[in-house]
Amino acid sequence: MIKYENEMHWVSRINLALEQERFQLYRQKILPLNKEPETEEHYEILLRLKDENGTLIPPFNFIPAAERYNLMSKLDRWVVKNTLAKMAVVIQKEPKSKLSCSINLSGQSFCEPGFVTFVADQLSHSGVSPQRICIEITETAAVSNLSQTVRFMETLKRIGCSFSLDDFGSGMSSFTYLKTFPVDYLKIDGHFVKTMMTNTVDYAMVKSIHEIGKVMGLKTIAEFVENDEILQELVHLGIDYGQGYGIGKPEPFE
Repeated sequence: MIKYENEMHWVSRINLALEQERFQLYRQKILPLNKEPETEEHYEILLRLKDENGTLIPPFNFIPAAERYNLMSKLDRWVVKNTLAKMAVVIQKEPKSKLSCSINLSGQSFCEPGFVTFVADQLSHSGVSPQRICIEITETAAVSNLSQTVRFMETLKRIGCSFSLDDFGSGMSSFTYLKTFPVDYLKIDGHFVKTMMTNTVDYAMVKSIHEIGKVMGLKTIAEFVENDEILQELVHLGIDYGQGYGIGKPEPFE
């Protein structure tokens, strides 16, 4: 009961924060591991909330409530609109910029009627090329809304967006469903990556996910790259991209 009361409290706080523009975009670098870093400038977009006192609140505090009470598409719309607006400013200042961004979307948004049209309209309005946008969805959310997810992906892929399957390996049927989704990137679950140097099973998982991805023509991204030792081993395995505190911490997207 305490947990549910706390989540109900978050519903009003989320709506108020949207009205008062207290959400803030952060970004974290995704580094190419097997080519010159200067060839790409790619970031994952992260969401933070400033409370009434100006303190930054991480998403794990408010996302569960947003998911339970169907507020995720509201948040996702805000993220899409504001990410594209900030990208447009950067590209306008630096037309040769190689900036591209990954945007996390919830399974609720994938299934909401009209959401895919909203994304396409925002892309058109912002002037940001769809080729600069990668949309991430977690494996769990994708599997739970299979047909809607595939339709959503196919619609936006037709205009040039790419897709990444996040936290890959965390589900029980990962490889079975992988053939169904028209994704371009696999993000290897960070729980395997961060312990891969001390746990042989986790190391084998990272290696096997990359090998399957390679056979299917997909790029692989390792999450939770926390130190140079892990980074160098990922390079050795041929993983395409790395992301984590050992590469770069989240920073405000100004």
